[in-house]
Amino acid sequence: MTVDRRITGGTVVTPTGSVQADVLISDGKIAGLVSPELGLAADAPTIDATGKLVLPGMVDVHVHTREPGYTHKEDILTTTQQAAVGGVTTIFGMPNLAPPTTTLDSLNDVFELYREKSIVDWNHNPAATDPAEVEKMGRTDIRAFKIYMVVDTGRTYPHPAGTGMHDHGHLLQMMDIIATTDKRFIIHPHDQALMDYIEGGYLSRGENTPAGYASAYAAREGVIWDTAIDLILRLAEASGCPIHIAHMQTRRSIEAVRQAKARGVDVTCEVNHWALFLSTWHDVETLGPYALSYWVPDDAREAVWEGLNDGTIDMISSDHAPHTREEKEVGWTQMWSSHTGTPGIQYYYPLLLDAVKRGKLSLERAVDAAAHQPAKAFALNTKGRIAVGYDADLVVADPEHSWTITNDGVLSKIGWTPYDGRPVSCFLDATLVRGEPVALHGDVVGKPGQGRMATAQTLSH
Repeated sequence: MTVDRRITGGTVVTPTGSVQADVLISDGKIAGLVSPELGLAADAPTIDATGKLVLPGMVDVHVHTREPGYTHKEDILTTTQQAAVGGVTTIFGMPNLAPPTTTLDSLNDVFELYREKSIVDWNHNPAATDPAEVEKMGRTDIRAFKIYMVVDTGRTYPHPAGTGMHDHGHLLQMMDIIATTDKRFIIHPHDQALMDYIEGGYLSRGENTPAGYASAYAAREGVIWDTAIDLILRLAEASGCPIHIAHMQTRRSIEAVRQAKARGVDVTCEVNHWALFLSTWHDVETLGPYALSYWVPDDAREAVWEGLNDGTIDMISSDHAPHTREEKEVGWTQMWSSHTGTPGIQYYYPLLLDAVKRGKLSLERAVDAAAHQPAKAFALNTKGRIAVGYDADLVVADPEHSWTITNDGVLSKIGWTPYDGRPVSCFLDATLVRGEPVALHGDVVGKPGQGRMATAQTLSH
């Protein structure tokens, strides 16, 4: 065996626990975990991880790259630069682009952009709106489809025409088609009829503010989320379609997923960075449109943490959603006209590891949610864990290196983060994709085109 690289001296977090071991890398794969005293391949390039953690790279299945169509906000290169320094080694892009990825032709065009520009490994979730196109796209190497159960009020983005679905019969039809593939169906839950009524009340009272918007979307303990998720779960049960629910944020919907799993429904779900770290009322008051996404009341946030810890919420996904300052600033007085969503891919894994240090969850569960569960749910059979034969998608993290997030360090085109000034207790020293460094000491070293499409490969030993 030829060893191409060796990560030495670290605490390696594996599926069976943490061990002191060196990681041997050969031909982009993990070739072995060996005693640090073993002198094998002493001449191979090394990364010193003494006193540090060696983790699997994050698999982020919910990323808005904004390319094509909205590259004034972001593009594939800048997205994957942030991924690299943030410990994310695989991304799945989203279909709300221009043109939206709703056809095989538009999907193939996006694939070419990733091949040319991505630093990390990638896939893409096209929108499932046209039955004939869904059947054609289902024969490609995608791992999932995506749909939004929402129509924007007062704006045309971030949920452009062609990516939404509200008719229950149409939704069941798509589930029936997708159930014949080996793909999962990602759904942004939303009860549009209820939201029309609820937000209409706020707007009629002139409450077109961050506080009004936050309150509307969380109204009546999150009824717009709960009713939509109840419907999704029932249709998934009726169709046998594997589903994945985005944006978990209410106590009742978490319990609904918990019960559905107990009945054998094939459902996975995610929590986004803003729900854990950016959803308090204080955030709404002080950051306004820069914190929205959504407000998660304290009791609901407690339920989210409980669901993440017990595995009801399977995984973390960033929902990286960059918008310019100009697109956000209008929200102080016209929040329904502001583009909602927040950037998150650069800082989610460090924030999660900081939460480990603060006792919010175990290191093993954090790694499971960031890497193992998304790889498992989306059948990325060579990713998501540190084990022989798996892709050497690795992160070296220093749990004793405290630092502060600032706008100056933002790699996104938009140049800002809602976490500006937030202290973090864990620094990511290195990120490797298939054994090759893409970030070292906080600097991007990966090159455009270095990433490859992440597919459902079968392990070979």
